[in-house]
Amino acid sequence: MNRSPETFTLDSRKRVSQRQPGGLNHSRAPALLLCALSTLGVLSVSSPGCASRKPIADRRQRPPAQPSETPADTAESAKRATGIPEVPAPGATAKRNRPAPAPAPSGYTEEGNASWYGVPFHGRHASNGEIYDMYKLTAAHRTLPFETMVRVTNLNNGKSTVVRITDRGPFVDNRIIDLSLAAAREVDSVDAGVVPVRVEVLGGVDPIAGFFTVQVGAFRDRGNAERLRDLLSASYSPIFIQQYDSPDGMFYRVRVGRISGEDAARQLGEQLHDREGFTPFVTRLDEGPPGGGNR
Repeated sequence: MNRSPETFTLDSRKRVSQRQPGGLNHSRAPALLLCALSTLGVLSVSSPGCASRKPIADRRQRPPAQPSETPADTAESAKRATGIPEVPAPGATAKRNRPAPAPAPSGYTEEGNASWYGVPFHGRHASNGEIYDMYKLTAAHRTLPFETMVRVTNLNNGKSTVVRITDRGPFVDNRIIDLSLAAAREVDSVDAGVVPVRVEVLGGVDPIAGFFTVQVGAFRDRGNAERLRDLLSASYSPIFIQQYDSPDGMFYRVRVGRISGEDAARQLGEQLHDREGFTPFVTRLDEGPPGGGNR
């Protein structure tokens, strides 16, 4: 069942695939979904995060022709914020008769489009709870753990930078990472807005371990989010709603599943796409309440 861009309001972000968990109930009620979803309010598309199949207009404010220089104090703090933590040698403390833990994936990389974000998110809480500073070398990613260090290379010009993951996003189809203004300057992508990049994970983290969920819609009206949750609950469980206080107001995101492992989550996302017509977003379930970003 296809969702038109007018069915769901998207989160107000200016940017810009899963083994199914055994606990899910797959009884279908397509006619009910089609009928009931047609009653949901028609809202303007203003945010990434919904199940639209059509491209989403990038409403990011264009930067000045000659961006101002990064303040000296924030430039220094940006360098300190991206120091790569030391990682102990794997298996150094493993006992003779006890198998060593499985090593983290080596050379984990992905390629896709990168965008960048600044005002009005500058000075607001990022998803990890800290205040977002667009002059620091940080980035938003949907699934990588917070504090993960990644090298981002602009495939158009070969320029690269190292950033720390502090935020969630971008919830826009065909984009994989959202850079801070400082990081975008490092790879010369400010004027272009969106560029193809390679993302390489640095350090000893396992980027695909942990718990994940699949986002299928985002609404300004909580009632619409609750109606979609209730409709899908006959076929999928668990389903929950998470609030996001965006610069453009409150949004209510409908998310499906608490799934161990990113691969299984992506399989569920494919099922939701094939059976229900959503364009879903797989995102990590972070410990504790979101810090206010989590776009």
